[in-house]
Amino acid sequence: MRSVVTVNLPGTMASQLERFASETGRNKSDIMREALGLFLWEARFKAARNPLIRNAKAQGIVTDEDVFKTVRTTARR
Repeated sequence: MRSVVTVNLPGTMASQLERFASETGRNKSDIMREALGLFLWEARFKAARNPLIRNAKAQGIVTDEDVFKTVRTTARR
């Protein structure tokens, strides 16, 4: 199923989109569809990550090095 969505963009952004589409030979709909897809993926990723971050902090895992130490320790078991 397809839906048509109308988006109002500020003039500068509309010009940038137009220029980018022209330079890359892509149509604006494809660019907007890809951008929205990336935005939605990132939103889902952040939503999934937030509870993990709270849990990690509660366990004292706050830096990348803490993560690596925990993974190494877990992998050795």
